[in-house]
Amino acid sequence: MLGLPISTEINKLLPKKAMFDKFKPNAADRKLFDEQISRLTIVAEISPQTVNITAGADVASIYVILVTLKTAECHKKNIALLSKLIDQKMLFILQYGDAARLAVYRTENVLMSESKHIDEWKLVLSGFDLGAIWENIIAEVGGIDLTGGKYLDATIAEKDRREKLHKQIAVLEKKAMNERQPRRKWELAEEVKRLKKELEDNPNG
Repeated sequence: MLGLPISTEINKLLPKKAMFDKFKPNAADRKLFDEQISRLTIVAEISPQTVNITAGADVASIYVILVTLKTAECHKKNIALLSKLIDQKMLFILQYGDAARLAVYRTENVLMSESKHIDEWKLVLSGFDLGAIWENIIAEVGGIDLTGGKYLDATIAEKDRREKLHKQIAVLEKKAMNERQPRRKWELAEEVKRLKKELEDNPNG
């Protein structure tokens, strides 16, 4: 899977019930998880034992988890929950039918790729050790450019900030469109203008 070496392949089911019994997530988290996720399977382990790559300072192995979905969408809360429950570096394959997205969790953020046919995904293990490989996987999944000496976590934080600004602008623009009082309409338009300027002042963030 993902074009990884055969030496990395494993097939180990992660029973949801056993995981819930052990970690005891709250009722709301468990309900959302059950509604969207059918099955969890560890399909690959990337480690010095399975590929000719040394461990990183903080990364001894990377697990690839196949998440078989009941719905086309998978809420980011589910990925965050899994990442907090299981203390491992994990790359998630979110599969619904023949389509799949990749997802990772880093610095309190869930990053997701575009969706495409599962057979089209090919993961290139690029880096001098597992730490560097892990960062490159995160960058690939999140569509993050690390050239020019950019730091991964700072870039993720900036990407998240900009995404929140875009959402905030969309909400305010909708409110302004529906607002009937001229003064309030003007105030909303001014706030939209301020937020757009904030985005323009850092276009490469």
